[in-house]
Amino acid sequence: MQKALLKVENLSFKYDKEYVLKDINFELYDKDFFAITGPNGGGKSTLIKLILNILKPQFGTIELNNSIKSSLDIGYVPQNTNINLDFPISVLDVAMMGNGSKHNTLKRALNINYTKLEIECAKNSLAKVGMQGFLNTKISNLSGGQRQRVMIARAICSHPKLLILDEPTSSIDINGQKEIYSLLKELNRDITILVVTHDLTVISNYANRVLYVNQEGFLHNLKQDRFRVNKDEHFCEVELMQMLGKNGGQN
Repeated sequence: MQKALLKVENLSFKYDKEYVLKDINFELYDKDFFAITGPNGGGKSTLIKLILNILKPQFGTIELNNSIKSSLDIGYVPQNTNINLDFPISVLDVAMMGNGSKHNTLKRALNINYTKLEIECAKNSLAKVGMQGFLNTKISNLSGGQRQRVMIARAICSHPKLLILDEPTSSIDINGQKEIYSLLKELNRDITILVVTHDLTVISNYANRVLYVNQEGFLHNLKQDRFRVNKDEHFCEVELMQMLGKNGGQN
């Protein structure tokens, strides 16, 4: 039987006296394309912070298997990837910040003492996301979709076992969104993907399982639940709540 890459069991978390998450249970397996969705304020961001060890579980456990030995084995692309576009930094500079290097953060940020291997690693990561032709381009000269590709390259530069993305296409047009998720599907051949999203078409067309989080969690196996929509349709939050927060799920 396949061992879970990540196992969340009876996880609860509260701020002051109010529960944000209550009795969340799910497992994440190698090569999963796992989606987390739910309303704003439902606990999605708190759950991601707990998985990333930014917050500590108050109740329950989060268990990582032996293939994830450190934070470098988890790549993370935050929702807010806005940067100072006036700052003169290149695409290659940004990608190299994701290196699993022993250099301190300041040296990495200033591009000092990078090894040839680290530079090649960053170039290879950019090639994986289709940005190898923009190495010396200023990040400010890229489109939103191109900048997001660079952020993904930065996250995979340390060869993570798990890639977590928080609303990776929230500020990108529809064509750019399709390109990003097609890229993630390609990366999913080698990396386990966990994505937070409100887009039902993403869940339907790319994810194999989805966790609906609104304080409690409802887990859906999309292959078993036959949860499918037409690829060009888009759904609002209310419909998501109706379809994912009620029937067909398991807590």
